Amino acid sequence: MLLTRRPQDGSDAFAGARVDDLCEMVAVKENWGIMPVTKLAEGLSQRQIGFNLFLVGFLILFLELACIRWFSAKVLFLQFFTNIVLLAAFLGMSCGCLAARRSTNWLALFPALAFVTIATAAVIMVLYSYWGGLVVDVGHQASPQEVFFGTEYRNPDLAKFVVPIEAIAGLFFVLIALMFVGLGQTLGRAFDAYPNRVVGYSLNIGGSLVGIVGFSLLSFAQAPPIVWFLISSAGVVYLLYQDKALSIMRLVILAIVVGFTGFYIDRSDDHEMRWSPYYAVDYSKPKGEITVNSIGHQVMVPFNTGGSSYSLIHLLQKHSGGAPFKDVMIIGAGSGNDLAHALRFGVERIDAVEIDPVIQDIGIQNHPDKPYQDPRVVPHLDDGRHFLRTTERKYDLVVYALVDSLILHSGYANIRLESYLFTEQAFEDVRRVLKPDGIFVMYNYYRQGWIVQRVAAMAKQVFGCEAIVLPLPYAETLTSSEAVGFTTIIAGCNPRISTAFRERGKFWLNSLPPENLAVDGFDKPRQTAAANSGDWVPLAPARLVVDNEGAKQSTSDDWPFLYVSGKLIPDLTIRSMVLLGVLGLGMVFLFKPKGTWRPNNRMFFLGAAFMLLETKAVVQMALLFGSTWLVNSAVFFTALLLILAANLYVLKVPSVRLARHYAGLLVMLLASVLVPLDTFLSGGIVWRYVIPCALALGPMFFAGVVFARSFRDEANPDQAFGSNIAGSVIGGLAESFSTLLGFRYLLLVAICFYLLSAWMPRGKA
Repeated sequence: MLLTRRPQDGSDAFAGARVDDLCEMVAVKENWGIMPVTKLAEGLSQRQIGFNLFLVGFLILFLELACIRWFSAKVLFLQFFTNIVLLAAFLGMSCGCLAARRSTNWLALFPALAFVTIATAAVIMVLYSYWGGLVVDVGHQASPQEVFFGTEYRNPDLAKFVVPIEAIAGLFFVLIALMFVGLGQTLGRAFDAYPNRVVGYSLNIGGSLVGIVGFSLLSFAQAPPIVWFLISSAGVVYLLYQDKALSIMRLVILAIVVGFTGFYIDRSDDHEMRWSPYYAVDYSKPKGEITVNSIGHQVMVPFNTGGSSYSLIHLLQKHSGGAPFKDVMIIGAGSGNDLAHALRFGVERIDAVEIDPVIQDIGIQNHPDKPYQDPRVVPHLDDGRHFLRTTERKYDLVVYALVDSLILHSGYANIRLESYLFTEQAFEDVRRVLKPDGIFVMYNYYRQGWIVQRVAAMAKQVFGCEAIVLPLPYAETLTSSEAVGFTTIIAGCNPRISTAFRERGKFWLNSLPPENLAVDGFDKPRQTAAANSGDWVPLAPARLVVDNEGAKQSTSDDWPFLYVSGKLIPDLTIRSMVLLGVLGLGMVFLFKPKGTWRPNNRMFFLGAAFMLLETKAVVQMALLFGSTWLVNSAVFFTALLLILAANLYVLKVPSVRLARHYAGLLVMLLASVLVPLDTFLSGGIVWRYVIPCALALGPMFFAGVVFARSFRDEANPDQAFGSNIAGSVIGGLAESFSTLLGFRYLLLVAICFYLLSAWMPRGKA
């Protein structure tokens, strides 16, 4: 449907004419891009078109966040590639804008496309759950360049049918993109019809602001997906009704989609499904198991029945002659296993830090030992690194307790929730909060020897003493290239434990925690025949053998990729970039305007560069304020406010000179490249927060002015906006270079994009 109107006399003089052509015929004011106020297609007034711009801005952002959350939880292993959902939404929006003048109404196809996409997710999950011969290969986890926890349990070499994760990612990249084409088409038509481009863009940004606030409130309330998709579908229904495209069949399909997102769970009394701001959390009541995003995550184990590894550091402290730890910090306290064991050894205070409110609440309500009810436990709902940076207390013991998130920090950057805990600067923060003879302990199923060696090497570099590495089961040596299981790493310069191992030999640990309380593990206990006595296993420091260069690569706040084997772009990422790039180009070709068409190069490069600005802002704010969902929401909200401020500036100052704003933008970006991230991690409020926030967010205002000024004068706003969003997809793919360059030097790519945009000729209204 073209956004046109027919003259009152019924002639066809203007039939099929673009709104821009009509504007030229009535002498548009060239500097402002203002069209006369008229009734537009289907009897829509300027006010109605403006409301559509606002509504579509709300729907696109709200539905984008809903899709990131739902598909990450319901599509196998897609939680490690949430940027694919984000880029798919951008691609669909771009294709819709490019197809604004085509006759096909893609919004009318939204119900069917949503149904197909969600049904495909369900089919794949059912096949994987009930067919053990199906394996999804995620970057060959037997010897990976990048480790993805929870993806290694099925061996591709023994499988009957192997599907590479990039194939699943490509499939949903296309399906989710098609879902967003209809909203993008509506947006492009509204932009093409609205009299003032900058005001229209401001309305669209206003809708996005409401969308992110609304979704954040629902996340805080732990609202389930049925609420998210009900709100999204209601907006689509309104637009279909306005477009005279609403039918009973489409209503029924939308109702099925909404209902399916609400009932696609185990609804038995044995399971409790809740949606935290990070995960879909499934709590199995009889087993005490917690599954997140369809991957097993935690099991609540009573002290009397298992989990002796949680007691290990306390037993070593006791039997090496040390006094019980008094002040303890546990990062990744989760459902409470680590707390339950620490409380058995005379601690006086435990600061229990957990980032996920639902997992923490499950532990408070359901852990059989009720550790959170002990008055010595002080729960904190916070990011671990942020708590380390801001606490003023000193501790005898700091524990990283199985801190292994199963999701990315955001769709904008390839970092995980715990990435900023495993950097040299993070270990410096740990050293700062430890008492002079304090101990730092990390334990996890690290999967690869080079990860263990990398962590141990960083601990030695920061603390100045060799770390003790205790693999379980015991191994005399630990090489970089071998797979490893549960491993405890003890850091700090308290010599007591290392001396005890050197003088007394192996330490023996029983699988039943109560059995360890009455014996000295350095004296080999006598195995009894009692059925409930458990098994004794030996532990001793392993000798580290470096045979992989990945072990030598330390991580930093600029390069926080603990699970990437070195400064490289993993092969899986390269394959995915190529596949998504080809699919994206194919979709743009299919949806481009008919006839000869060239993308708007200036707007394209502006979109690519701005995506990298958002990436830098997200990671820097995560470092300053914590890797929490609330910080993410605040960053995106602030970015939208800065764009809105830039729009208002362009409206108030008609004679905006792009050269000055390009200069301001490039100066701020160069400052961010030259100044390391950790420069601002100490000092007063201005130095610690105000200046880094200005460096991270300030460029967005200048970039917003450049975009608004350029967009104001474009002859074809729908094509310009579509090109800009297509550029965002390229910027999102370019973020993959962060594992090679780090986040500071990734801004050099953004600078190149901005220079290219300045070099390109601008459009004329």
